[in-house]
Amino acid sequence: MNFRLLGLAVLLTTASPALVPALAPAAVAQQKQTITLEDIWQKGTFAAKSVPGFNWMRDGRYYSSLSQGNLVQNDVTTGQPVQTLVAAQDLKLPGQSQPLPVDGYSFNADEQKILFSTDTEPIYRRSSQSYFFVYDRATKKLTPLSQAPGKQLYATFSPDGKRVAFVRANNLFVTDLATMQETAVTTDGVENRILNGGADWVYEEEFDMSQAFSWSPDSRQLAYLRFDESQVPEYNMQKWGPLYPADYRYKYPKAGEKNSVVTAAVYDVAAARTTKLDVGTETDQYLPRVSWTQTPNLLSIRRLNRLQNKLEILHADAATGKARVVLTDTDKAYVELTDDLRYLAGGKQFLFTSEKDGYRHLYLYDMNGKLVRQLTKGGWEITSIEGVDEKQGFVYYTSTENALLLHGTYSDVHMGLVQNRPLERHLYRINLKGKEKTRLSDATRGTDVVNMSPDCRYYLNYHSEAGDPQVVSLRNGQDGKLVKVLEDNAKLRQKLSEYTLSKLEFMKIGLNGAVGGDQLLVASILKPANFDPSKKYPVLMYVYGGPGSQTVKDDAGGGIAFTNYLWHQLLAQQGYIIVSVDNRGTGARGAAFKKSTYANLGKLETEDQAAAARFLGQFPFVDKSRIGIWGWSFGGYMTALALTKNADVFKMGISVAPVTNWRYYDTVYTERFLKTPQENPQGYDDNSPVQHADKLRGKLLLVHGTGDDNVHFQNSTAFVDALVKANKDFQTLYYPNRNHGIGGGNTRLHLYRQMTNFVLQNL
Repeated sequence: MNFRLLGLAVLLTTASPALVPALAPAAVAQQKQTITLEDIWQKGTFAAKSVPGFNWMRDGRYYSSLSQGNLVQNDVTTGQPVQTLVAAQDLKLPGQSQPLPVDGYSFNADEQKILFSTDTEPIYRRSSQSYFFVYDRATKKLTPLSQAPGKQLYATFSPDGKRVAFVRANNLFVTDLATMQETAVTTDGVENRILNGGADWVYEEEFDMSQAFSWSPDSRQLAYLRFDESQVPEYNMQKWGPLYPADYRYKYPKAGEKNSVVTAAVYDVAAARTTKLDVGTETDQYLPRVSWTQTPNLLSIRRLNRLQNKLEILHADAATGKARVVLTDTDKAYVELTDDLRYLAGGKQFLFTSEKDGYRHLYLYDMNGKLVRQLTKGGWEITSIEGVDEKQGFVYYTSTENALLLHGTYSDVHMGLVQNRPLERHLYRINLKGKEKTRLSDATRGTDVVNMSPDCRYYLNYHSEAGDPQVVSLRNGQDGKLVKVLEDNAKLRQKLSEYTLSKLEFMKIGLNGAVGGDQLLVASILKPANFDPSKKYPVLMYVYGGPGSQTVKDDAGGGIAFTNYLWHQLLAQQGYIIVSVDNRGTGARGAAFKKSTYANLGKLETEDQAAAARFLGQFPFVDKSRIGIWGWSFGGYMTALALTKNADVFKMGISVAPVTNWRYYDTVYTERFLKTPQENPQGYDDNSPVQHADKLRGKLLLVHGTGDDNVHFQNSTAFVDALVKANKDFQTLYYPNRNHGIGGGNTRLHLYRQMTNFVLQNL
């Protein structure tokens, strides 16, 4: 694999469309402050503001929010409160002098009843449990959802507002709000064995699914999933603190092991009758989505095979349970699950996105799965459907189809990406005939994140650019025109202007012989503000590199968290150049680029990172003997692998919460990209850092939380064991009871202080 040196085209973080040479010295600011770790992790000096507690109300003209314990209705066109829907003083329980300390809420369909939650505690990444209370706006009565002991999960109004369904202790319940009578839909729920209406750990983590039930549009039926995880092996974590540490056991299916057996059913509320849905005879499969269509009594079920290279859409009759496959999407590698399936009113058509032409695009089908038409096409990706305006016949979506070319600010030739423009996200709309495509985003660059009103009349737009905090604005859904800026973060911009900050620039790196011919990797580079091209600088590379990911984006953090961006600025102040490269396997550049790493995770990705490091080492201002690398999670894996398989390139590395052997990670994620270990043992072992521990030469800091329920501490202990056996020196840092995010209290401040010191001492 040969890299060739190419000219670099750089897009600066200013709004100016002008292109400048990539390596021109940045202007040195005078009398500026320097960023400290306390600024980032303790003082909140650079905390960006948003529009807190924003929830669209049903007519699209108002939104609600919590303000000092009050639930307030706000006018979207002004951002100003127009009335108090529920005063804090009305949220007092009998005999209590203080209002209920609510931390969340949801309305029923006519917005006359409200579910308030309190004392919410997280469980895993997306799940939490709370005490829920029902508030009636007409009577101002506040009532506990349940009198039974224990917190509730996923409390949800029926569409008619007469009932609430929820999960408690792994069983599904329905409460009739007229009588407050509670009915158990299921009774067989048992911890670490049977779950009803709530997803197991791996579905929650990898399919973004925690609530596993939904009401029918007519409120008469409740569809739900049942997880039998009795055959799934348990993982045990110790909770440190007491004299004898406590065990925490939960079901975690590692690659190649047994998954939960998942079934689907429908409960008829009036008849108190449960009907099982026909999801096939195969039990070793996934049912990651069950939802109601716009057709009465018709359910939509998505079914994935174990290897996730075949996705089927089933339509099931709720009365009989009979189901049929209406659409099948297959791929030689894998098919990714999205939330882009939308059923249209009238019960005749549905929208779906697929990568079947090489890029994720939008398709319209009839209810029998017959293609009506492909609505979008081209060498770019749809990232999500934001809304459907059926009255006007338009679909709203965000995509990587960068319309800067239309504004003449830079072209494919400049960026060298040839129909692959992955740095930005903008909002478009197109009609259901595939015509009248319009770009609604009016920014000349950057990234737009959209929150559209239910009727598509308005949308909130969260716009940011590299190193530039977000601007939150209300916009018209018809033409994207600005209605009002709700938050411009002007104070933060002023604060940032008082500090010595460097411009984040983007560049291209030429790669020969890649999938599909010559490929160009995109990268970002952050140089010291007083950069002098006649001097030599050390380089620290930041990597994630996992399938479909991006660290190189034109947004507030440059594709990474703003806090990491600020830490990189702190290191730039210390004389380091920070570079991030999106290797093969990363996202937004089409299926071939993303899936080129299939069945062999780590190989091409680390080759690309090493080749990029060698590429950087050719520049006269880079000290090629002082190139380091760091990353978290998949990036921690990449760092460990880079330091071993490419020990001649990297002087040091920081590997945080890494997978070190894919045999230790979960079924859904790992098998999607590697098949099972039984089918593909070499794909698991050839690029495990554990297998290459004897090659380590540079300085390594290995960091992990002992309470990591996602990437188990076991990964780091296995790597440490291999390094000790190979008689290699390294440093470790572990955080008791911290999860994958390694946070809480002073934890992040402490962690980044250790990481900073390690960089300063070893690079």
